[in-house]
Amino acid sequence: MKDFFRVSHFSKKSKARIGEINTVHGKLKTPGFIAAATKGTIKTLTPKQVNEIGIEAACFNTYHLVTHPGADIIAKVGGIHKYSGLNIFAMSDSGGFQVFSLARNQRKADVRGEEQPLLVKISGDGVRFRSLHDGQLIEFTPEKSMEYQLKIGADINMAFDECTYYPATHEYAEDAMNRTHEWLKRCVQFRARQRNFLLSGNPPRLGGESQGVKNLLSSPSTNNGQLVTSDQFLYGIIQGATFEDLRKKSAEFVVAQNTPGIAIGGVSVGESKKEMRDQVKWMADYLPKDRPVHLLGVGQIDDIIDLVKYGVDTFDCVEPTRLARMGTLYKMSNNKLQMTNKSQILNDKDLKIDITRTEYKNNFEKLDVNCNCYVCTNFTKSYLHHLFKQREILGYTLATHHNLYFMEKLFDKIRELIIKDQI
Repeated sequence: MKDFFRVSHFSKKSKARIGEINTVHGKLKTPGFIAAATKGTIKTLTPKQVNEIGIEAACFNTYHLVTHPGADIIAKVGGIHKYSGLNIFAMSDSGGFQVFSLARNQRKADVRGEEQPLLVKISGDGVRFRSLHDGQLIEFTPEKSMEYQLKIGADINMAFDECTYYPATHEYAEDAMNRTHEWLKRCVQFRARQRNFLLSGNPPRLGGESQGVKNLLSSPSTNNGQLVTSDQFLYGIIQGATFEDLRKKSAEFVVAQNTPGIAIGGVSVGESKKEMRDQVKWMADYLPKDRPVHLLGVGQIDDIIDLVKYGVDTFDCVEPTRLARMGTLYKMSNNKLQMTNKSQILNDKDLKIDITRTEYKNNFEKLDVNCNCYVCTNFTKSYLHHLFKQREILGYTLATHHNLYFMEKLFDKIRELIIKDQI
C-alpha cells in the first residue's frame, strides 16, 4: 500500500512529529493510542460504541487468540475484523510477551493432578508451552507467529521476539536480544516469500515452515475464503533490557532490516519510570524518520507525554480499560490538559478519581465538567458510584467509554501542541 506512513510536521522543540498511518481498515492519526482488544474485544464495549467514541485502532493479542478460539477459527470468517465486528485499524502482537511473561513461574495441573510447567522449552528455533485453557502443547516459532498473525488478519503484525524479564543480567539480555534478531530475520524472510507468491504467482521457496504455513503460502485463498493479503505490515521489535549498549545495538540492527515499522519492546516490565525513559532516550537517535515507531505496553499519561518527545508515534496499553473496570476514571484538569511551561502534564494522580469512594454517593455533579462524552453529559457521579457498588455491568461499560474518550482527547491535545512546537 502506498503512503503507509506520512509525516506532516516535525516539532522544532523535540523529535515529536505529526503523521498518519494508512491501512485498508482505516487510518490512525499519530501520535495516537491503540486500545487493548486482547481477546478480540475492547472489553465491555460494542463495536458501535467504539465507533461513537472515535477510537481509531485496536490491538489484538496473538497468544490469547491462538489458545482460544484458535487462529483457524478466525480465518474461516475472513479475519479478526469480521470475526469481532471491529472494522478499524488493527494491530496484533507476536505472542512473544505473553509466552515469556505469563508462562514464567506459572504452573498448571495436568489431568492426573500433577503440575506441568507452562513454559516447556526455549531454543533458537522458538518456544514450546502449554495452553492456560486446556494444557495443550503449543509451539511458537517466528514462522508460526507469522502464520497465526496472517490468519488473524490484523493490519500491523509484530515480529516474534523474546521479551526479557526484569531485572535480567547483561548476559541473558544479550542472548535474548540476539535470539530476537535472528527471529526477526526469519519473520522478514517469511513475509518476503509471501510477497513473492502474491506478486508472481510462483510457488514460494519454503524453509522452516510448518505444513500449515506451506499450505497458507501455496494457495491464494485459504480457510473458506480468507485471502492471503499483502496489506499486512510487519514491525521489527527492539530489545536489550535496561542496558544502553544493547538498546543501541538492537535499534541499529532492527532499523536496518527495513521493516515497514519499528516497535520498542521490553519496557514497562517492572523497571522504574526513569529506567524506562532512559531506554527510549538511548534509542531516539537511531529511530527512523520515515517509518512509524510503536512503544509496546505503555499508556500512563505522564509516560505518553514524555516519550512522544523521542519520536514515538503510537502506544498500546490496557491501562485505560483496566482502570475503568476498577472504578478509576480519568478527568480533564481545570485547564483542559494544558501543559505547564515545561510541557509536562499535571501529576497523573490529579487526572483520576476513584468513583467507588463513599464521598460520591450523594454527589449529583457530572463526572467531569470539562468532558462532553456520552457518560459525562448523561450521568452523575452518584449514579456511577451506585453502579460500581452494586457491581452492575453498565458501570464498567460507562467507565470504559469515558476513559477511552479521554484518551482520544488527550492525543488530540498532544498533536495540537506538537503542531505549535510546544512539545
